[in-house]
Amino acid sequence: MTIRLHDLVPSLQIAIGPVILVSGVGLLLLSMTNRLGRVIDRSRALSRELRSGTVERGRVISQLDILATRARLVRQAITLAIVSALSAAILVITLFVAAVFALEVGILVVALFVGCMAALIGALVAFLRDINLSLAALKLELGP
Repeated sequence: MTIRLHDLVPSLQIAIGPVILVSGVGLLLLSMTNRLGRVIDRSRALSRELRSGTVERGRVISQLDILATRARLVRQAITLAIVSALSAAILVITLFVAAVFALEVGILVVALFVGCMAALIGALVAFLRDINLSLAALKLELGP
């Protein structure tokens, strides 16, 4: 079986979209992991304050509860973003292998793309929920 480069070029052109998506999701992951790090750092700082006994216990406990929820949301967003990037990567491989071996994989390509987009949407929704919770925590910290 001879594979000529000019036969692969159309498939490689089609695969550019998912490759760009992987790059974009990578940048989102960078932002999300930084946000998770900030949540963890803030939780540690509040825990130290709580142990020192010099702060209002109820307020700090409420803040820690919000931070724990935020950490779960960011973890969920990161997980879904990784699933999205992996789906896009598998999609690129599927497109390339289908082109090389002249396979009909339309249903698989559609399923991978829909899964990729659904995971990305889920990641963004979880990330948005975290942002809204961070504003609630800020309101709690600033007081009435």
